[in-house]
Amino acid sequence: MGKYFGTDGFRGEANKTLTVEHAYKVGRFLGWYYHELSGNRAKIVIGKDTRRSSYMFEYSLVAGLTASGADAYLLHVTTTPSVSYVVRTEDFDCGIMISASHNPYYDNGIKLINNRGEKMDEKTISYIEDYIDGHVNLFGEEMDEIPFATRESIGCTVDYAAGRNRYVGYLISLATHSFRGMRIGLDCANGSAWMIAKNVFDALGAKTYVINAEPNGMNINNNAGSTHIEVLQQFVKDKHLDAGFAYDGDADRCIAVDDQGNVVNGDLILYIYGKYMKERGKLLNNTIVTTVMSNFGLYKAFDETGIDYEKTAVGDKYVYECMQKNGHRIGGEQSGHIIFSKYATTGDGILTSLKVMQVMLAKKMPLSKLTEPVKIYPQVLKNIRVRNKAEAQNDPDVRAAVEQVAGLLGDTGRILVRESGTEPVIRVMVEAETEEICEHYVNQVLDVIRAKGHVE
Repeated sequence: MGKYFGTDGFRGEANKTLTVEHAYKVGRFLGWYYHELSGNRAKIVIGKDTRRSSYMFEYSLVAGLTASGADAYLLHVTTTPSVSYVVRTEDFDCGIMISASHNPYYDNGIKLINNRGEKMDEKTISYIEDYIDGHVNLFGEEMDEIPFATRESIGCTVDYAAGRNRYVGYLISLATHSFRGMRIGLDCANGSAWMIAKNVFDALGAKTYVINAEPNGMNINNNAGSTHIEVLQQFVKDKHLDAGFAYDGDADRCIAVDDQGNVVNGDLILYIYGKYMKERGKLLNNTIVTTVMSNFGLYKAFDETGIDYEKTAVGDKYVYECMQKNGHRIGGEQSGHIIFSKYATTGDGILTSLKVMQVMLAKKMPLSKLTEPVKIYPQVLKNIRVRNKAEAQNDPDVRAAVEQVAGLLGDTGRILVRESGTEPVIRVMVEAETEEICEHYVNQVLDVIRAKGHVE
């Protein structure tokens, strides 16, 4: 991770840790950099979620881009995966998504996407960070500022809602079955999916019931979406729906709810679709990519089904890198970032929900039956805000507490302590035979972190 950019972009509270000046400088650098690389006017596409500050950051980015001579194409409110799709299919130099994903409305972020629709490489991000700090050393020149475009070289802004519409058409084209007769709930988190998801499901014939699709700039993720799945669980039960799908603020993740109102998280989605791929001979390398956060029960179910797996660090970035390096076709996170490499270069919540529907319809089975073979271990994950993540995690007493818990659990569970890539937070997770054991050991470690004075 860099000084400003974490595992999922430059994220922070709007106009505190992430300011309009930061956004302007990101635009200034990207517009100049891509022109210098190719000698042509840079062409960059921008999407945003529904946060109040997203408009402010959009205008700042556009000012920087056009001042450096780039043309800025605006998708307006849209999903992160739609920006990725448009970049890789329509010859853009790069893409920008303005979103803080599942964070509250007062946070925001700038996610950068390369011309292949993937997360931006670390080298380019390091150049941007250098420019934010006031110096550039590139293309044989060292300077404190980059030149402004003038006269006919100044860039322009293009309304590009058509790109978003083509993405919607692409999603619809991927469906293999009609959804007619299916009663589906959608929780759009008052975020990026608020129009797109319903349009896709309606076009495929589902009877669609939508909640949290009235964004007002401040209600994104507020008791809504994939981070508050209990809302959709109750909705599915109350309406007697066949299934429900909840997205996060920028719709790059999806958590499902089955016909009984049970949560179907990313682990279970990987099992359902991975097994379906294996049955059809489509699971290349017979391998599914997971992260270290995936549940013991998932791996036991994979073993019983004869499916191999790899484990990466937490972050869809690392999942995708592993998939690309080894030619794997499916991977993801428990949190609902699922990557289908045949169809996308990033997690896509709406695509994920379509793939779950495909298995239900192809096998003529309710979602609750498809997940039955997986027996999930109880898992407790708690976050604690700290002043310095590295100091807290590397504190000798904290490390000793973690090692003690690991020894006590032995082969009956595990403990995982890690830093958040996007927040000043340490995450402590324990899996064990009962929730009471998990809770006890998580609290034991958190108490040490607090006692050592690391809490913010």
